[in-house]
Formats: sequence, C-alpha cells, structure tokens
Amino acid sequence: MSDGKTILIVEDEAMIGMMLEDYLDTLGYRLHAIAESVDDACAKAREGGFDAALLDCNLHGEKSWPVADILAQSGIPFVFATGGMADDLPTSHADRPTLAKPFTIGAVERALNKALSAA
Repeated sequence: MSDGKTILIVEDEAMIGMMLEDYLDTLGYRLHAIAESVDDACAKAREGGFDAALLDCNLHGEKSWPVADILAQSGIPFVFATGGMADDLPTSHADRPTLAKPFTIGAVERALNKALSAA
C-alpha cells in the first residue's frame, strides 16, 4: 500500500498532472514534485528523495528514456505512462509496469503497487 510514500510525476500536460496529483492524494501517496520536461525530470531524478515515479513516455515530443535510465540506476521504481503504441519502450526497460492513457484511479493504484512491490 501507499504508506504515505512520495511520488514524482513526470507529465507535460498540466491537466493530467493535476488529475494524477488528485489520484495520489486519494490513494494516500504524497506528491514529491511534477516535472514537465526531460531536463527537469532528469534533475529531479538525480536529486532523489522520493519513493517512486510516474513517467510519461513522451514529453513535448521528446522521449523520457534518459529519466528512466537515471531512475533505474538509482534503484527508484517507476511506471511508464503511455498514450499509445507509438511509445515503444526501450528493451532495457521493457519489464517495467506501464499505465495506458486515459488513466483510471484503479489503474494508477495497481501500477504503483506493482512497481513498489517489485522494488
């Protein structure tokens, strides 16, 4: 379960970010931060201080794989959020949980539980 764990949201669409923030609050998680670009997300991933991340695959047309690499190297579990099959996951992260848009609160809960239990 959530146990007040902190989550980094990496999402470039403000409305989706706010929706995810509401979901986390309802599920008992705490928001660490919302990063809207690959550079910002990489910086926050290097800083750490959170338990897991929800990582949108596509940020302003840029793939978020560098963020995934930093999280993996740091041992921080994460979930890929994907808008469709155009987001072919790199083979190095093919085993990560994925969350398909549009999100439901139940799907977010299951994906985070899976990521955190695998950590």
